Amino acid sequence: MSDELLNLRNQIDHLDEEILARLAERARHAQRIGTIKQGNLYRPEREAQVLRRLAEANPGPLPNAAVQTIFREIMSACLALEQPLKVGYLGPAGTFSESASRKHFGSAPNFLPLATIDDVFRAVEAGNVDYGVVPVENSTEGAVGGTLDLLLANPLKICGEVNLRIHQQLLSRADGIGAAKRLYSHAQSLAQCHEWLNRNLAHLPRVPVASNAEAARLAAEDPESCAIAGEAAAELYGLKVLAANIEDDPNNTTRFLVIARHDAGPSGQDRTSLVCSAPNRPGAMHALLEPFARHGVSMTKLQSRPARAGLWEYVFYIDIEGHQSEAPVAAALQELNERAAFVKILGSYPVAAI
Repeated sequence: MSDELLNLRNQIDHLDEEILARLAERARHAQRIGTIKQGNLYRPEREAQVLRRLAEANPGPLPNAAVQTIFREIMSACLALEQPLKVGYLGPAGTFSESASRKHFGSAPNFLPLATIDDVFRAVEAGNVDYGVVPVENSTEGAVGGTLDLLLANPLKICGEVNLRIHQQLLSRADGIGAAKRLYSHAQSLAQCHEWLNRNLAHLPRVPVASNAEAARLAAEDPESCAIAGEAAAELYGLKVLAANIEDDPNNTTRFLVIARHDAGPSGQDRTSLVCSAPNRPGAMHALLEPFARHGVSMTKLQSRPARAGLWEYVFYIDIEGHQSEAPVAAALQELNERAAFVKILGSYPVAAI
């Protein structure tokens, strides 16, 4: 071993000891905060501010995403010293919802897989978990209607969001694609990989199942099958990756919402989600949207969905930039309340940091 290499390794060992000492100091400060603060110790706006600040201060060579991931884990572990969290997600284990939950909260919380999106909402409302993570839209397949309906009917608030790049893997116990006689997958993943499947596995029967994790479980039990799922499911069920990243759109992304019994304070880069309905008269939709334009509030999403109240009646889901406590947003929302037949603020929350 060269003297230079030995010297560099010694310096790394010394730096590791310094980092460990600093981590211990940070953890002690976090414990002290836990004894001072009351109520919810997890504040999504504070975490978002920290992650953004670190990205701005990052001197390299580590990319910003790597720095933010490392510090997300540090904050997750320190928060667990103050207040261990329970997080419910759309299960079973190995789903993209679990990956989104761990991306947002780090590894320290207790993660609880739940059978349906409705079960996630119920668990949060009942206090059985502190937070829930549910899918709300996919860049390829569009909105998750069940989540939108539950946001309208439920008193819970949105306090965060997670954007997860979805990479679909073809998994199997077999050594090659030719050995497979059937394909298991969730219907949405089949749609996201439709063109790839038509080119490469057009002959294979496609069997829709409740989740990608369930598809992986079935493939693990059936050596003459394959499944479409994520890397987490492959690791969980001991499956080989026969083909990687088979989604038709390389930018395929799913947006998840973090729901809670509280919303988030302003972080400086926020989004506000709401749902409203328009009275049935000419120009009603223009009247609803005009206050946003006049107060300089940017609208990032407008989506209609049938209301449960009657035939051909609709509600409108809207995302706008900014926090509801900020003056321009507050003024626009006040005017919207005066014009709309119904308005419900679903929550203000930090825009996804990573």
